[in-house]
Amino acid sequence: MKNVLWFLIGVIGGFVAAHFMNKDPRGHDILAEVDARINGFTAILGDAYREQEARLTEPGDN
Repeated sequence: MKNVLWFLIGVIGGFVAAHFMNKDPRGHDILAEVDARINGFTAILGDAYREQEARLTEPGDN
């Protein structure tokens, strides 16, 4: 239970820090760059997943 409490404190602290960082123009730019990188990474993962799924579901491969 103690570990869950520390986890929640960390998550809440992260949200508070991100909120204050987003108020500063430089912090806003940094968060926008991080968000763009995360979106690019998830897009690559999604494309790879769909490609693999299409390859595995092609008839005649089994």
